[in-house]
Amino acid sequence: MRLANALQDAPPRALTPRAIVEELDRYIIGQRAAKRAVAVALRNRWRRQQAPEEIRDEIVPKNIIMIGPTGVGKTEIARRLAKLSAAPFVKVEASKFTEVGYVGRDVDSMIRDLVANAVGLLQAEETERVRERARENAEDRLLDLLAGPPRKGADGDDAEARKSARAKLRADLRRGDLDETFVELDVAERVLPVFENFSQSGMEEMVVNLSDMFGNAFPKKTRRRRVRVPEAIELLGREEAHKLIDSDKVVAQAIARTEQSGMVFIDEIDKIAGRETGHGPDVSREGVQRDLLPIIEGSTVTTKYGPVKTDHILFIAAGAFHVSKPSDLIPELQGRFPIRVELDALTREDLVRVLREPKNALTLQYQALMQTEGIRLVFVEGAVEEIAAIAADVNSRAENIGARRLHTVMERLLEELSFEAPDIGPQEVVITPQYVRDRLSDVLANQDLSRYIL
Repeated sequence: MRLANALQDAPPRALTPRAIVEELDRYIIGQRAAKRAVAVALRNRWRRQQAPEEIRDEIVPKNIIMIGPTGVGKTEIARRLAKLSAAPFVKVEASKFTEVGYVGRDVDSMIRDLVANAVGLLQAEETERVRERARENAEDRLLDLLAGPPRKGADGDDAEARKSARAKLRADLRRGDLDETFVELDVAERVLPVFENFSQSGMEEMVVNLSDMFGNAFPKKTRRRRVRVPEAIELLGREEAHKLIDSDKVVAQAIARTEQSGMVFIDEIDKIAGRETGHGPDVSREGVQRDLLPIIEGSTVTTKYGPVKTDHILFIAAGAFHVSKPSDLIPELQGRFPIRVELDALTREDLVRVLREPKNALTLQYQALMQTEGIRLVFVEGAVEEIAAIAADVNSRAENIGARRLHTVMERLLEELSFEAPDIGPQEVVITPQYVRDRLSDVLANQDLSRYIL
């Protein structure tokens, strides 16, 4: 959150590349070159905002291509970067835009999705900003339901008594004394006609607009619900927050943030790398590249929220490039990705670090899951190394899927414990190197079986 606030307020030296890399190091092991490249790209956005206005629009983002096998952190780097900077972010797969012999989804959809994410991001921020006021208004409405609204024209003693009773009721409400009390309230429901599932390519935006048009034409429907007080506060709070938020302002800010700090991560770009040969899927691949080109170069895309300029959106592309190479992209598209970084395949030592060091390490995740059943999971010295060694071995003999192999190995290792956990009661389970070998030896002994299961 510290870095996110830094991007918004942009003080002189808050969002340094070094600080960004240090933050990424908490979640992603290795890949220093890629981290440095994205950190500089993010810092350049702040630098551009500080540049003189006459040259500011001329400074375009330096888009990045990440080259490396699957499971080494390409997607995670981009996702964490967007989260750190509170920037609108969308991940798309280039292969979704093309299938054998025909062009798939409309490439403009990535920008429409980006704007929709930005609107959601701004709405969440505005909701948080008005949360206290919305809760007070919700409390007032709930007190009206519980004690009745204040009566107009009441004499002094009666008005004072009602005010005192209302204050006592509010205190009981905030202490939680009324949590088991039921109230009845009308909850607004918006019923939309169901015809959205036929969208394809250019039809997507038209369907969204039709839904909005018809949705606004239908009257809002309310439903009477009987709920406990905490849920009533939540429902009424949402309604009050919606009333306090200026939707037009949110949309305007969302479009501005999309244009100035939006990020698009295009995965599997190597799947569309190929020159036209006159037949087969290559025609479609080059067609998708040419469709992507104006968006990445800078154009205006029409969305349900209004036109959005893509000139300063940062595009990060990624691909394994096992068969093709970046030079197989059309020259115009290559020129729009001036920064290229290669990510290293994960070694056994890297996999050990992946299991131990990140803030969201797999071992910590499984310990948290088992703790919900009262089981304390302990990984002794050597067990993590054994898990990493098995994952590295399977990666070398089968398809190398990087750190994703650890998910498969860990799930297989703890499969029996996960199944029996509710029945064995609270206890401590120690994972030793021998425990790991015992659980996985049968699978590892059979190469064909290990390729199939692990």
